[in-house]
Amino acid sequence: MTSVLHSASRIIIKVGSSLVTNDGRGLDHGAIARWAAQIAALRALGKEVVLVSSGAIAEGMLRLGFEQRPTDIHELQACAAVGQMGLAQIYESSFRAHGLGTAQVLLTHADLADRERYLNARSTLTTLLRFGVVPIINENDTVVTDEIKFGDNDTLGALVANLIEADALVILTDQHGLFSADPRKDPAATLVATGRAGDPALEAMAGGAGSSLGRGGMLTKILAAKRAARSGAHTIIAWGRDSDVLTRLAAGEAIGTELLADTGRMTARKQWMTDHLHTAGKLTLDAGAVQKLTREGKSLLPIGVVGVSGQFGRGAVVTCVGEDGVTVARGLSNYSSSEALRIMRKPSSEIEAVLGFLDGPELIHRDNMVLM
Repeated sequence: MTSVLHSASRIIIKVGSSLVTNDGRGLDHGAIARWAAQIAALRALGKEVVLVSSGAIAEGMLRLGFEQRPTDIHELQACAAVGQMGLAQIYESSFRAHGLGTAQVLLTHADLADRERYLNARSTLTTLLRFGVVPIINENDTVVTDEIKFGDNDTLGALVANLIEADALVILTDQHGLFSADPRKDPAATLVATGRAGDPALEAMAGGAGSSLGRGGMLTKILAAKRAARSGAHTIIAWGRDSDVLTRLAAGEAIGTELLADTGRMTARKQWMTDHLHTAGKLTLDAGAVQKLTREGKSLLPIGVVGVSGQFGRGAVVTCVGEDGVTVARGLSNYSSSEALRIMRKPSSEIEAVLGFLDGPELIHRDNMVLM
């Protein structure tokens, strides 16, 4: 089997803290220089590369004299602010040695949740790539809060893959890939060389949400691959300390686990809606409405809504769930939360009488909806 990286033109590479720091204490200059050399080799092959890198907080801890990772949010943010300076400096000098420029891009979920900022981020990244620059991306930890975090750089890498419609996402980690069971507990566990992104069986192999292996570990990578696949990006999960892993993958060598995307890609607007980790509100649908959406491809009418939560305005992205709490869809609401509360359970013919105006017979039109 030939690695998908061999034919990929636009690649997102994510490296975790364990690969760019000295056991979490400051940045490993030698390791970063090796990543820069491998990415420079990919650029020489004509491939566009975006790097998602952790390490800012670890570097900030070293510079500010912390022996242990602080728990206070403001101290963490201070570490991130100081560490970003070091991270940017080291990457800049490492890539300059190969004649490549770099750009630091810090993102928050709000940047991708707002349509205009989403398009601006997309345009900036694609322009940087056109100029031959290597963007270095990280979450903007100096301003973000737990409520609006991406949560991990695996997710951030997948969202960036969606944002610029990359061909492949490479997640480099301290594991050799996905195994059929936890190899630390089961000596009979075997490497899963290839699979389909989004296959529920893969999440079970990764340990599930409640296991020690799943928290921030392999499960986040499997879920990131599922998200990246929505825009057609394939994912490779490989051991980051494998010698010349990126150049070998680009040469076609199969390394680690490859999770392949289905061929179809979402439209840009529907992809943007899907990329929301946090939506403005939630609509609870009855069983009939769920069936209309999922099986018949219909729009959401207010008569099928049995509950409205959150505060949102017209045009906001909201989540649609069944009465069992399972997410069904996301879409752009034609009405605000207060208006939706007034018209829910009512036929569309009564909307104008209730609200005094009509902004369409649907609460969410099917063209502004994506099934989850």
